[in-house]
Amino acid sequence: MAKNFISNKDHTERMFRSDLLEALSRIHFSVPLFIYVPVIIYFTYTAIIQYNISFLPFLVYFIAGVFIWTLTEYLLHRFVFHWEPPGKLGKRIHFIFHGVHHDYPSDSKRLVMVPTVSIPLAVLFYFIFYKILGEQSVAPFFSGFLCGYLFYDMCHYAIHHYNFKSKFWLKLKQHHMLHHFGDMQRGFGVSSTFWDLVFRTKFIKQRKEQSGW
Repeated sequence: MAKNFISNKDHTERMFRSDLLEALSRIHFSVPLFIYVPVIIYFTYTAIIQYNISFLPFLVYFIAGVFIWTLTEYLLHRFVFHWEPPGKLGKRIHFIFHGVHHDYPSDSKRLVMVPTVSIPLAVLFYFIFYKILGEQSVAPFFSGFLCGYLFYDMCHYAIHHYNFKSKFWLKLKQHHMLHHFGDMQRGFGVSSTFWDLVFRTKFIKQRKEQSGW
């Protein structure tokens, strides 16, 4: 099988000449927790205290938010992160957004989404959901959506840097390793394999020897 990465060690190459841009392209995996856990607490508080939403409706919206995140994760990974516009500029854009991760899959500072990308996306999705659901319902829904996102980020880091024993985590790890080291046109789900099954992009044969771990 042809090698489709440059290095599987915890390092990478410099992406930008600017020291500021280079610094912004790297992030410790814990940073999203410090940014989004307070936001989740705020929207949960708003839903329960300000809007007086009872437990069952809150739970329904929260679970719906998590579910919609899993679809968002799949679609972003498949159609945005793996989209390569034509030409040298297109290759450069693809490398910055996602190609660098496939070239250096174990780089610990480029495994979770940087705030310069995640914050604008979060704001965009919030206003989309606000328009669809309204002021009250969006609070519990967005709490679930952000929890789904955080689980994805932490899951992605753990898959690349932790050894698992449970079947659940081993299945997720094998699925994602096959995406990296087997077939990059399959296995777009990271925190869930559900949408790969729905859209028929799941691996037909998930063999450990293909995944390189």
